[in-house]
Amino acid sequence: MAKGLGKGVNALFPGESLIKAESVEQVNVKSIKANPFQPRKVFDEKTIAELSDSIKEHGILQPIILRKKGMSYEIVVGERRYRAAKLAGLQEVPAVVRNLTDEETMELAILENLQREDLTPIEEAEAYQNLMENLKLTQEQLAFRLGKSRSHIANHVRLLSLPKKVRSYIMDSKLSMGHGRTLLGIRKKEQISLVAERVLREGLNVRQLERLVQKMNEDVPRETIPEVKKDVFIVEQESNLRDYFGTSVKITKRKDKGKIEIEFFSEEDLERILELLND
Repeated sequence: MAKGLGKGVNALFPGESLIKAESVEQVNVKSIKANPFQPRKVFDEKTIAELSDSIKEHGILQPIILRKKGMSYEIVVGERRYRAAKLAGLQEVPAVVRNLTDEETMELAILENLQREDLTPIEEAEAYQNLMENLKLTQEQLAFRLGKSRSHIANHVRLLSLPKKVRSYIMDSKLSMGHGRTLLGIRKKEQISLVAERVLREGLNVRQLERLVQKMNEDVPRETIPEVKKDVFIVEQESNLRDYFGTSVKITKRKDKGKIEIEFFSEEDLERILELLND
């Protein structure tokens, strides 16, 4: 089992794993179709080419999982292997054919990709959202089944509320997940896309973006911002809390007392933060 997946597949399908002692048959490549429920939108051509070279030399070491769909077959698990096999010029591929519903097909495809842990943050967020909708699970229940923290699930799913253009920047690795989470902290949501463009134009890192967003939210002209040097420990803890809650967190300390401010921008955002506080 891949690191970080916890109970994973076995928790969702008790008594069943991705590869079972089933009969393997050779299936014509031309009769195989892609999985319409595939969460991965982008396939790395270089990685596919490397896998293709390996297949040419060693063959396909692990069979592809298919399901019968009319007169053809549909990929359930193993689309990378299928693409690499086609690139290698194979006419047939080893496969295990299973009788699966649309829901089961989607779940297995999502879980295979989560196990690989190389989905983009947006693909991962969509995978979590699809599992919750189709299995009727809460974020807490899904986190338990996958061995993830609830904050991990929540922070990914929040990315789906970003404008489509900004999500595409994260999909293409032009912006990081940290950039996306920081952009969600902008109070005037109509400015998110414009700020994202500025990040790309000026090459701002996440910390620089955080400072920009804080100034925007405070609505204070840049030249009037007083230079207040915070304790290094406080700055580090603010950063840790921002990562955990996925929103702006400010720690104000005066002598031996102070306060911690956690920002939220909607009723849904408040509920999310309260759930994290109750963990």
